[in-house]
Amino acid sequence: MEAGGNGVGEEPQKKMKLMEEEEEPAAAAAGTESPRPDPESYARSYQLEALERAVRQNTIVFLETGSGKTLIAVMLLRAYAHAIRKPSRRIAIFLVPTVVLVSQQARVVEMHTDLKVGKFWGEMGVDFWNAAIWKEKLDQYEVFVMTPQILLDNLRHSFFKLDDIKLLIFDECHRAKGRSPYACILTEFYHRHLNSTPVDLPRIFGMTASPINSKGSDSGVVYSKQIFELETLMDSKVYTVASESELSQYIPFSAVKIKLYQHWDIPSDLYIRVTKRLENLKLKHLQGLGDVMLSSAAEESARKRISRLHATFIYCLSHLGLWLAAKAAESLSRKETYLFFWGEKKDELGENTVRLFSQAVFEVLSEYVSKDRCIGDDFKADIAAGLITTKVHCLVQSLIEYRTVHDLRCILFVERVITAIVLQSLLCNISQLSGWGIQYIAGNNSGLQSQSRNEQMKIVDAFRSAKVNIIVATQVLEEGLDVPSCKLVVRFDPSTTVCSFIQSRGRARMRNSDYLLIVDRSYLSWPIVPTRYWHDTTPVPMAQLKTPYFSNNADSANLSKLASFLKSGDIMREESLKLAATRCKPLDTPMFKEEYYRVKTTGAIVTLSSSVALIYFYCAKLPSDGYFKPSPRFVIEESGVCTLYLPKGCPIETIHAEGERNLLKQIVCLEACKKLHEIGALTDYLLPECVVQSDDGDQDTAIESYRDDQPDYFPGELIDSWFAFLGLGLYHCYKIMFDQSSCVDAAFRDMILVVKSDLGSDFVNTSFNLEGIRDSLTVNLKYIGVIHLSREQVTMAKRFQTTVLSVLIHHDVAKLNNISDCLPKELPSTEVVYLLLPLIAGKVDWPCIKSAVFSAGTVGSQDTMSCCCRIGVARFVQTIDGHMCSCQLQNSLVYTPHNHHFYCVTGILNDLNANSHLKLKCGDVLTYKNYYKTRHHLDLICDWEPLLAGRQLLKVQNFHLRRPFRKEKESSGVNIELPPELCRVILPAISVDTLCSFSFAPSIMHRIQCMLLASRLKKILLDHCVENVNIPAIKLLEALTTKKCREEYSLESLEALGDSFLKYASSHYLFQKYQHHHEGILSAKKDKIISNAALCRVGCAHDLPGYIRDEEFNPKKWVIPGFHYDSNDGSKMSSSNSKYIYIRQRRSIKSKRVADSVEALIGAYLSTAGESAALIFMKSIGMEIEFHKQMVVEKPVLANPEMLINVKQLEGLLNYKFNDPSLLVEALTHGSYQVPDIPRCYQRLEFLGDAVLDHLSTVYLFYKYPGISPGLLTDLRSASVNNDCYAHAAVKAGLHKHIRHASSALHRQMTFYLENFGQPSSGSSYGWESGVALPKVLGDVIESLAGAIYVDSGCNKETVWTSIKLLLEPIVTPETIEYHPVRELNELCSRKSYKKSYRVTHQNGVASIVAEVQADGSSYTATRTGPNKKTAKKLAAKAVLQSLKAGTSQTTKDVNIEAHLSCM
Repeated sequence: MEAGGNGVGEEPQKKMKLMEEEEEPAAAAAGTESPRPDPESYARSYQLEALERAVRQNTIVFLETGSGKTLIAVMLLRAYAHAIRKPSRRIAIFLVPTVVLVSQQARVVEMHTDLKVGKFWGEMGVDFWNAAIWKEKLDQYEVFVMTPQILLDNLRHSFFKLDDIKLLIFDECHRAKGRSPYACILTEFYHRHLNSTPVDLPRIFGMTASPINSKGSDSGVVYSKQIFELETLMDSKVYTVASESELSQYIPFSAVKIKLYQHWDIPSDLYIRVTKRLENLKLKHLQGLGDVMLSSAAEESARKRISRLHATFIYCLSHLGLWLAAKAAESLSRKETYLFFWGEKKDELGENTVRLFSQAVFEVLSEYVSKDRCIGDDFKADIAAGLITTKVHCLVQSLIEYRTVHDLRCILFVERVITAIVLQSLLCNISQLSGWGIQYIAGNNSGLQSQSRNEQMKIVDAFRSAKVNIIVATQVLEEGLDVPSCKLVVRFDPSTTVCSFIQSRGRARMRNSDYLLIVDRSYLSWPIVPTRYWHDTTPVPMAQLKTPYFSNNADSANLSKLASFLKSGDIMREESLKLAATRCKPLDTPMFKEEYYRVKTTGAIVTLSSSVALIYFYCAKLPSDGYFKPSPRFVIEESGVCTLYLPKGCPIETIHAEGERNLLKQIVCLEACKKLHEIGALTDYLLPECVVQSDDGDQDTAIESYRDDQPDYFPGELIDSWFAFLGLGLYHCYKIMFDQSSCVDAAFRDMILVVKSDLGSDFVNTSFNLEGIRDSLTVNLKYIGVIHLSREQVTMAKRFQTTVLSVLIHHDVAKLNNISDCLPKELPSTEVVYLLLPLIAGKVDWPCIKSAVFSAGTVGSQDTMSCCCRIGVARFVQTIDGHMCSCQLQNSLVYTPHNHHFYCVTGILNDLNANSHLKLKCGDVLTYKNYYKTRHHLDLICDWEPLLAGRQLLKVQNFHLRRPFRKEKESSGVNIELPPELCRVILPAISVDTLCSFSFAPSIMHRIQCMLLASRLKKILLDHCVENVNIPAIKLLEALTTKKCREEYSLESLEALGDSFLKYASSHYLFQKYQHHHEGILSAKKDKIISNAALCRVGCAHDLPGYIRDEEFNPKKWVIPGFHYDSNDGSKMSSSNSKYIYIRQRRSIKSKRVADSVEALIGAYLSTAGESAALIFMKSIGMEIEFHKQMVVEKPVLANPEMLINVKQLEGLLNYKFNDPSLLVEALTHGSYQVPDIPRCYQRLEFLGDAVLDHLSTVYLFYKYPGISPGLLTDLRSASVNNDCYAHAAVKAGLHKHIRHASSALHRQMTFYLENFGQPSSGSSYGWESGVALPKVLGDVIESLAGAIYVDSGCNKETVWTSIKLLLEPIVTPETIEYHPVRELNELCSRKSYKKSYRVTHQNGVASIVAEVQADGSSYTATRTGPNKKTAKKLAAKAVLQSLKAGTSQTTKDVNIEAHLSCM
């Protein structure tokens, strides 16, 4: 539709220059658009008159193309702006018939108003939007520009209410006829409210260049009737001008010209010869379809396509010529290279046969077209040879006449898509037209070559900018294209309706433009068409003209139409003005009176005419696979009864209805809609339940609302102020003992952990392992009671531990300077508060602790003298800070400033001094005195002093870290000889064993802190439980520890167990609760329970992220209790929601980590306390899953199941006797088997059995191999629990023989597998390669059988496992597992630093994966395809692995399986 009318050279037209579309994009892009004046200030008189009418009453504006109808609509929107501006709930809706017009009209409204405009069309996915999404849009926008089907659907589903619409604009309103969306909107909603309920109806405003959309007539009575029918339907009166002359002063009208041509046949002998050969080709290819393995539907489709193509080629030959017929065959023989499929192209065999027919036709036609001939060089010779027809020649000559027009814009209208394709090709080959850009645009429903909407819009934009000069188009461009500079419109094929004639003529918008009609002069009758329209040729008497070989009366009829079309505008204006005083009558049509069903709660409606589409839509949303598409089936009996058979996934099997024979389908579908809504299969908005459930908006919202920034919790049991801690007096003690039986690196002394309160039952007696340098070390923690400590003892112990731990962690003497400042403050300060005290002989080593008060100023004082000093036998040694007794140096911690190292002195080397010899690693021998002089530039003065035996301190590290290998030669410390004069004593009485124990303190306390958090979480969870379920805190800690921590355990194994149980419990619950819902709805509901978003939401609701451990422990960041830190180093604790939990810092935790931890916690409760405990835990965290072990299921009972399947044989195969064999029949019935005798297919049982089998397999592996790593458990589970393995097991057991189906594609694929790979009677059913080429249906059957046994046995999982395990054996073991080739290749490339890549390639319509590895200068590549991308990648990775292992470079090569899969 035009944005407004524009003339050239007239003053009113200059005023309307603002409305020209082509001037707006540049201004908008530049962002400098100036404020727009009020449109009423430059509107034309008839526009203002139409606006005044539209404000008063419903109006249809009937004006010529380019007269500015859209401007009237914009002014009307401005007039109603006060009523629709937010926060008003009322809106305006601007309906346009095509997607192209959505953006165009929305842009005009945005340009001239300040209203909030929303644009909507089908490709946006609006068909699947729910009420919540549309409510957001209603709250956001004030004007909705959309295609009419969207509004119709929204009204039917009650997303929009009619009284919400203040203004309803219909662009191209002549489309409101029959059962079009325009007509349905008015009939189903507007007129029903008009005649019944007192609803505030919207103002109706229609726009059209022709109120008549019919073949035309010379009778004013006929036009009057049709106009009045439109007025009645729209409850509106037509506004128009009296004559075309009133508009001519504002807008240009194109001159109608008739271009005459004389039709000549192509040579008759040539025509007969060619058509006969084409007929033979058609018969040959139709017969060949019987030799191709096609389904009956695919074969019938191929037959119809070949017949249609044959008719198309004959049409081109007859009406366009041999050259263009050959071009048609050539274009249709090409593959649509933008459509690719994995393994095989969709319906590849049928497509290939049709394509081969087109290729054969092209080869035949090419024989008659010389390759050396250049079309258009000699038109007479081309016509004589039958290469082009005289009609085509007339077109070319007509275009050549416009060759001198600068920047010509021409639209050439044709009737058929193939005509557009070949004419564009021809015109590009005409040398006289060289330099012009020529493109074609056609609709996408032709089944020939399709264009994307973006491609079409690019062509239109290029046309506007004169980069494209000629567009060959079908009727798709008759409406809406607004190019004011279009100079020429040519009708190669005549218009079929008045509207088509007027609309196509209106595309020529430029002043002095032409509307050219190509007409055969043989049928021109002078009285019909006035001579003023003739052009270029002198009339020839009809008696002298021969009747052409292909003559008919079509052209004569077309000329009659042309005459009526030329007069139609004046007649329609005249009749419209006559009807101005006639009131609209109440609507009285069969569609208005038809029966409908309305939902009381929402107002959603389905009518008799819309019910069939709704049923088809519902069936299309039922679960399906590649072997059948669910669809309804109708059986109409002679008695007038119609039976509707719905697909087996539907809870209703059949519906019967009686009534008028021509309405039976609609009647039975309306009844089906009622019943489906009653049982909940259709929602209150009359949408399939699965559409609502599949909407993942909630999940997306949950993920978006989650913040990665989460707290890092710290246990409150270890938090206090030192001021308060000093005053307690009584403290709880836990003895930390080292089991040294397995550790030979060093000796350890036990320690005592002193805390303010009892840590709980989990710490009465517990143990855990640490990783030593070469061996593991077991640490035991035991509660030993209460101890009394004085303030002085606490202060002394605090100083001792800060000194020792600071030295061990930081190895920085400067940090010791602040320890003296760490005395208790009078004001409380929240810090990490506890004491670690060394033990000796089972008692606190107070002499060692008191050594912390030692300082350089006390050296030699009476307080620091040892016993040997007091008895007068002391031997003093010179140190940096003065003389010390040698017994004080024994077992002391010293610091050597020259190399900034700390050492523990283990003894006095009386036989060594500075003059003793030192043998270096290089073999040289020096005295110690010379060594220190040479190496450190130090002069040793006391060269007679004995040297000290020093030992380097054990490096503090993360002793939780799992080490895949240990260095045998690495030791816990290195011995060295130290001159005393280079040493500064830090602690004079501490043994190397004590220091070794304190080196493990950060790792020990980190584990205790984590266990305290796990214990606190356990208490919080217990508070929410009705029953007392107690599990060890260490098991909860495992469930909170991710693989990134690299410790002895992680949550992976528990996550796998919890995931399988959650899936099982939710599937059991949903299967029992929603017995009328199909597998698709059940799966959607299950996903909402078990999705990562849902689990993350549950975890966050219970503050779980703060408990999760997601990074390696770093001792450098560990908080030393009592040590003075800077204010922003992360040591300060802030309070949380719980008084027992503090926040140390904030860190990033991904939402999936939270979800994984929830599943792992379920696994922890399940593995420790059983299913009941796991269910109680799930309920305590808000997962409402009602699990009843006794399942009551409504199921149809078959009278004679033995007549349908071999029950006894199957029971023997499964080693289980069914109480209800109907379940066995259901488990083996595929959805394609649409036979009333079997009411259900296996999909619901498959849904249940999938979860049961997954859980059983996981439990089996979890307890069968308790010592394996979490990663290996995951690998075992992946290798044994997948559809390919199940499919292989089904074929091995012969179950494929018992499946009830009616799919030729399924039969063909199973047959192919058995013929090419043989029926496996033995071998494993696990591993990634088993069952690769088998259809998924076979795996589904294993799961459905498990579901059937589960239901039949009263939910006995052991019975299910006993039965199904027989089919799956041998089951994968750690020794027999085959690693996935993609994973194996990734690990190999990572280990050897090879470059690896995957890419997708396309050839002959088939997509493949190319795997390439660059290794040691060689390239290893393999190209493979498969039934899907995942399988193709597996096969390509395996092929490259084989090449790499063989050590030979291999070029891309196809293997047999690729050829097999491409034929399936």
